[in-house]
Amino acid sequence: MVVVHGGAGSLGEELREHGAACRDALRTALESAAAVLEVGQDAVEAVRSAVSVLESFPLFNAGHGSALCADGTVEMSAALMRGSDRAAGAVAVVTRTEHPIFAAHALLDARQVLMVGEPADACAAANGAQQREPGHFVTDRQLQRLQEPAGNAEGGHGTVGAVCLDSNGLLAAATSTGGLVGQRPGRVGDTPLIGAGTWADRHVAVSCTGDGEAFIRVGAARLLAFLVEHGATLDAAARAALDDVERCRGGGGLIAVDLRGDVAMPFSTEAMPRGVWRLGEEPTLDLS
Repeated sequence: MVVVHGGAGSLGEELREHGAACRDALRTALESAAAVLEVGQDAVEAVRSAVSVLESFPLFNAGHGSALCADGTVEMSAALMRGSDRAAGAVAVVTRTEHPIFAAHALLDARQVLMVGEPADACAAANGAQQREPGHFVTDRQLQRLQEPAGNAEGGHGTVGAVCLDSNGLLAAATSTGGLVGQRPGRVGDTPLIGAGTWADRHVAVSCTGDGEAFIRVGAARLLAFLVEHGATLDAAARAALDDVERCRGGGGLIAVDLRGDVAMPFSTEAMPRGVWRLGEEPTLDLS
């Protein structure tokens, strides 16, 4: 089973106009992950594959087409976590790695969990991740959004992610983002912070999206997992985590799958493009 999201945000004109393309991107991500599982690879490879597809879709905020910082540059973050042993890899403020989720994956079995900036890009390159000039990630769409009045950037969908439960019971989660439109250079949100925006253990896998600072203050992904581990249903745990985010004046959503194959996809924004694939079934997709 694989679940993906394309970020929580508004149900604006852009999403309505490009709904078919967004659905295609979600479907392609699910099909990519499914193909990985069907040839015998595990949940980690499946979520990495799904997220790399979403990083290539310029209407989602990750990889090519990421939101721009206040100075017009792109700073990307990503994380990946394996549930069986809580191995995790994460990067922040990367500017050259074509697929930031590959940079996170390169750290999964390393001593360090989180690397930032140029050393993170260099580590990714040393592990075979394709590098690009920073300008590659800048799109006309994001340049226009940066020029709009603060808070008026239409159709803002931040962060992409995937969670997976494979046939061997392994859970994994992956998340990737370009951050916030007009953010201060050097700002890091919840995505690469293990336990805030990304989490996987033996019980559940979680990928979050939304107001990163609130998700950090709540420790939202780990909170959800803690509640599940101590007997809460997945739906109740997911709702409780988002309620706590709202108490910190934040909005957003998350996707989660547990060891039983139950799925939760709550969100407090107008929309969160998302999709689910189960073995033997066609993907189900929803934009609103």
